[in-house]
Order: sequence, then C-alpha cells, then structure tokens
Amino acid sequence: MAYAAGVDVGSTQTKAVVIDEAKNIVGRALIDTGANVVIAAEQAFAEALKNANAREEEVEYVVGTGYGRYRVTFGNTQVTEISCHGRGAVHMFPGTRTVLDMGGQDTKAIRVSPTGEILDFCMNDKCAAGTGRFLGAAASALNIPLEELGPTALRAERPVRISTTCTVFAESEVLSWLGRGKKIEDILQGVHQSIAARSIGLLRRVGIEEEITFTGGVTRNVGMIEAIQKGLGAKLNVSPDSHYMGALGAAMFALDHVLAGRAPAAAGRS
Repeated sequence: MAYAAGVDVGSTQTKAVVIDEAKNIVGRALIDTGANVVIAAEQAFAEALKNANAREEEVEYVVGTGYGRYRVTFGNTQVTEISCHGRGAVHMFPGTRTVLDMGGQDTKAIRVSPTGEILDFCMNDKCAAGTGRFLGAAASALNIPLEELGPTALRAERPVRISTTCTVFAESEVLSWLGRGKKIEDILQGVHQSIAARSIGLLRRVGIEEEITFTGGVTRNVGMIEAIQKGLGAKLNVSPDSHYMGALGAAMFALDHVLAGRAPAAAGRS
C-alpha cells in the first residue's frame, strides 16, 4: 500500500495527515508546535504514521504547508496554506465555494472553484483581533481553559459589546467589564461576537457563496461556530477533521504527485 502525506505547521499547533490512494484519511496527528518547528513537524508526521499503522517508506510524497512549511525538512515540496485549505475543504465538502480559516495568528477568507482552485482571498494580516489569539487573551484574563470558552459563551443572556480592535488591549477590556459586574458568559459572548463580525467582514470582501466551510483550530469552539452562523444567517460546514483541513489539502497535493508519477508508465502499457 502506498500513501501520501501533508504536514501543516501552524503558529500554535502542527497537524499531519496520511491518506491512501483512494483519498481516505488513514492517519492523523495534532501536537503543539512549541519553540522548535522542525521537531514539531517530525513528531506530528511520526504520530500520523503510527496512527495509520504505516511505515515511513510507504509514504511516497510529503507536502509541507502552514507558516512553518519550509521547516518540514523531510518533505518533498511546499504549498501555501491558502491553497491547501481550499483543496481540503472542497475534498471534504464538495459543495464548498467559500472557506473561512481561523487559526492562532490569522484568519483567512477564501473563495474557491468547484475543483478547489483559489479564486480570491483576503486575510487579517495586520491584526490578530479576529483570531484564536484574541480568544486566548480572553481566556487568560478570565482564567478559563480555552476548551471551555465556547460552551461558557453559549450560556450568555446579555452579551457585552467588545470595542477593542487590538489583542494587546483585549485583556484590559475583558477585566474592565468584569470589574463592572458583568457575567463571564456575557463577556465571552461579546468576545465571540466581535471575532465573528471581523471574520464575516473578511468573507464579504471576497464574496460569500454557499456552501461555506469553516476550517482551522477555532472550529473546535462551538460558541464561535454559532456566533458566525448567526451573523451570516447561514450554516457552516464543520467536521471533526476541520482542524486538519490544511494538512488534508497538502496530502491531496502530495497524492497528485504520486498519481502523476505513475501516469506515463500506465499509458505505456495501454
């Protein structure tokens, strides 16, 4: 059995996916990136191989993606995360025409063709206010684990309005609302609504076409999913594997190389 793999080295977490020739995910891994990007890529790949019960020599091609894609030293080539998220989203949800990728440091809005090619995109490259980092700042200020942010926000009754546009000042505004007696759930819902509004603004800049697929680490936050869906008035495609979408897309590009390498031989035999 031959396999292809993708390794997505993000600012916060590193993901790896192994797929078979039928384009099925057979192995996946998710680890914290930490200080050493090279080691993170190697460890994620090793864990994905173990999860797939596959040997490294059985993986014919590896594509690196993400901000640390050039540090995937064992990879065969690199592809941008925008292309990989588009490709992965259309593979997982074939009706996808718009992608929202929300990670730890940036958020990207991407418009794609039916085959997953990138038609347009934009990102908040100047500020982390609409990203996972903003959520991290709120979690730190309120001393709440990240995984509890979404469920807590869903209990809100009177969300506050978060006005800051800078992650640096997020903690101070959150603490200010807390000092004024506001409930934690109402503050967190305000944070989620603020991020959702910024994300929807990015989507409108590229043009929103259904279906809309949500990718990246923040897809695990149920509060964020609901806030974006409410703001859009539309349903988001979300999968348990949405966190791995970039790595999946990279693996799909890797499989292209594997299959293309066999095409001449097949043609010669026909």
